[in-house]
Amino acid sequence: MAGPSSTATRAWSRAGLVLAVVVLLDQLTKKLVKDGLDVGEENAVLPAVKLVHAQNRGVAFSALEGKGAIVSLVIGLAVLGLLVYVARNIATPYIWLPTGMLTGGALGNIIDRVRDGAVTDFVKLPAWPAFNVADMAITFGVLALLYVMERGDGDAADGGS
Repeated sequence: MAGPSSTATRAWSRAGLVLAVVVLLDQLTKKLVKDGLDVGEENAVLPAVKLVHAQNRGVAFSALEGKGAIVSLVIGLAVLGLLVYVARNIATPYIWLPTGMLTGGALGNIIDRVRDGAVTDFVKLPAWPAFNVADMAITFGVLALLYVMERGDGDAADGGS
């Protein structure tokens, strides 16, 4: 049976792998959009889905646009809070999955903010603001975190930690 240290190492390693995959997919898709579409350009992909090139200088739905320092502080505090929570609950089965998704999504958008001063968004649904892979990872990461927290400790022998 694995000890607490190896369980924690395995969980952090898995979270790191998920983080890396999210950042890689996010940055790759954003590069493809920037190389293929001018800012403001739209292409219909499916009847209800458009590929767009939008620049978001705020946070979700362009809130706090032009408030870069506040945005950075809020994101930093949220990621720090998540990491503290995870460190205290690292033995919780599957905690690594939402951790990797949330930190990977946050890092993907932070890279854009530092490099470009704005986040590149490119998926547009009807009556919904444009979003990107990092945003999807954050959304599904929040849902996964809620599920993992609600599920509780469960059976640590299920291979999830």
